[in-house]
Amino acid sequence: MASSSIFDILATQSALVEEASEALPFQFTQCTYALGPIRQAVYLCTTCAVPRGICSACSVACHTDHEQIELFPKRNFRCDCPTRGLSHSCTLHTVLEVENAENTYGQNFKGLFCRCSRTYDAQTERETMIQCVACEDWFHESCLNLRDRPSSRDPTPQPAAEAIQEVDDDAASDASSSGLPPPLISGTSYDALVCRDCVKGIPTLKRYAGTPGALMVIRDSASDPWRVVGEEVLAETLRDVEVTDGDAHAATAGTKRPRSGSLDEVVQAKRPKEDTVQSETTKTSSLCLAPAPNDIVRDIVSSLDDSVHSPRGAGDVFLTEGWRERWCRCSQCLPSLESHPYLLEAEETHEPPEDPDSGLSLEELGMRALQRLPRDRAIDGIRAFNEMRDELMNHLRPFAQEGKEVTEADIRGFFEAKMAATK
Repeated sequence: MASSSIFDILATQSALVEEASEALPFQFTQCTYALGPIRQAVYLCTTCAVPRGICSACSVACHTDHEQIELFPKRNFRCDCPTRGLSHSCTLHTVLEVENAENTYGQNFKGLFCRCSRTYDAQTERETMIQCVACEDWFHESCLNLRDRPSSRDPTPQPAAEAIQEVDDDAASDASSSGLPPPLISGTSYDALVCRDCVKGIPTLKRYAGTPGALMVIRDSASDPWRVVGEEVLAETLRDVEVTDGDAHAATAGTKRPRSGSLDEVVQAKRPKEDTVQSETTKTSSLCLAPAPNDIVRDIVSSLDDSVHSPRGAGDVFLTEGWRERWCRCSQCLPSLESHPYLLEAEETHEPPEDPDSGLSLEELGMRALQRLPRDRAIDGIRAFNEMRDELMNHLRPFAQEGKEVTEADIRGFFEAKMAATK
């Protein structure tokens, strides 16, 4: 057995405490059921063997010893832990509630993901998975035509024609797939993904697909390689644009928000405030500013309503930074956006309250625990600690006198002897 000095042991313990505080910096003492349907991180407890979802607090406090799958944020979701939907009793919300009738349980609650309906194993999956901002399901890069399917994967089964997923946000992953070449669109090149089944149900998004800032992966024919459309910037909209009250929205609709500071300053100078855009759009609601797609994109989008999709593209849309600001808000475009509020405004995701003990050392945690005890029990605890400290010092004194290194086995032997003496 390799030897470890007391400094190595203390350093290891300190690193473990720091790692734990970074991984779990929150208090998990309150179930979110009382908050009603909210957007929150959801976990699937596979041990309970029922397709229901639990909140972060219940995943830690109530299902500690159970196998779980992290489903990440789900909107309009209420924790199922304290309801009759799960037989396992909730330790945080002790009143038994009726089952949640408004929760939506898609295929993720069966442990299946993507349009190929595969299970996810973090240890073996080579591809990055990307979350749809609309249905909040997760998709393989190869299923989005961003790359060829890795040879190690089995052939992807075709999804059922009627299969429609429902679930969001922060879709672009900066992580590259393990040992694979870069995808056709990098994670830093877009801000959100909307999968084809969700595009199909949003008319305004269908109109924007493949236009600047709404990237699509297409090909000219079934034998041609995949390419990206929508990357080009409409230079004429960034040049010689004079914004007036009547055409304020025209300066922003359909343009791609630039990343460079100087160009961004030009656009910002011409971009009115959002409330102004909406009020002006109301006055000129008959003018639609949605850009027209090219012929291939039009063919792909029109095929989304068919049972057989176009071989020239799946219909997924990758929205670049600033996409919420670029929508046309005319009387034709705005209604389908308003029926999906997350397309107009970024959503808030509930997080448990921060743990005030997070980041404290073991000594500080010990003192905090003592302060919370009744005085007589705290005194007994301090006395017991001092006795153990004195015994440990007597055990280690010969090592110091002889200049010997204290190993892990020496420390372990001390505590094993203490435990044996108390039996």
